[in-house]
Amino acid sequence: MLKKRVPQDGRTTFEIYDREYDMRISSLPTVFGEKIVIRIADKREFLKDKKNLGFLDHDLELYEKLISSPHGIILVSGPTGSGKSTTLYTALRELNTGDRNIITVEDPVESTIYGVNQVEVNPKAGLTFASALRSILRQDPDIIMIGEIRDKETAEIAVRAAITGHLVLSTIHTNDAPSSVTRLIDMGIESFMISSSLIGVIAQRLVRRICPHCKEEYIANLDEIKALGLDENREYKLYRGRGCLYCGQKGYIGRTGIYEILSIDKELRTAITKGLSSDELKDMAINKGMVTLKNSCIEKVLNGETTVEEYLRVTYSMD
Repeated sequence: MLKKRVPQDGRTTFEIYDREYDMRISSLPTVFGEKIVIRIADKREFLKDKKNLGFLDHDLELYEKLISSPHGIILVSGPTGSGKSTTLYTALRELNTGDRNIITVEDPVESTIYGVNQVEVNPKAGLTFASALRSILRQDPDIIMIGEIRDKETAEIAVRAAITGHLVLSTIHTNDAPSSVTRLIDMGIESFMISSSLIGVIAQRLVRRICPHCKEEYIANLDEIKALGLDENREYKLYRGRGCLYCGQKGYIGRTGIYEILSIDKELRTAITKGLSSDELKDMAINKGMVTLKNSCIEKVLNGETTVEEYLRVTYSMD
């Protein structure tokens, strides 16, 4: 990253105490000088056990059912930094039994997995998501992981791969699970193609976990009860971290996920084919038992895993 007058992106790795970290560096020239942002990721965090992702019991069962499907598309949705890559890598780790031909297309490869054929895109050399996918389909894959569905061409190839008997995993940027369906339609994918290929969407966010060393119980005030949408005539015990040496006086250590899993059944397939809106799909899914991102977070607040402040932070933009 020697040039200072143009935006640049770079990447490097380093080790501290036998732990390998990945650094993504982004620079931007401003009138005051170069602005640099560095994103640091612990490579071991990409290969978590599924039980450590933060799924509620019901959602963990749905997750296991989805990734055990022989074919179809599973999408993981959420904003940048919401843990999508970790969820995908965890699924690959689970699926990597040694007798399956698993191929990924990533930008970049976040962490190497023994036994998985990982391809890193290189647009300057003409290796895009779409061109890599076309080549991969000639490699007789069982499972394909696409780092992100960004355009119509990639989406079309992914859909056709799923319809022809492959399990396809990918990410997409949407606020909730049902919106992923309308996002694909906005890309130009026919609704009947989506209903024929999509088997599930996992929407997610990350919330900070209360430090177990300084965790304390308290009685929720009325504002907190209203914010959580709870019964105002009841008393609720909530939790927070006082701050200690272990957490650097922050009251939090680590993060956990909150999830919303849309499992596509026959009724929802029909609704997608008919072109129902994301709000209508969401109402249908909730009636079928889907736990929303908000309710998933509320449960973690009541269980003492995170705080009301974290709930408000991650759900402020949700309906």
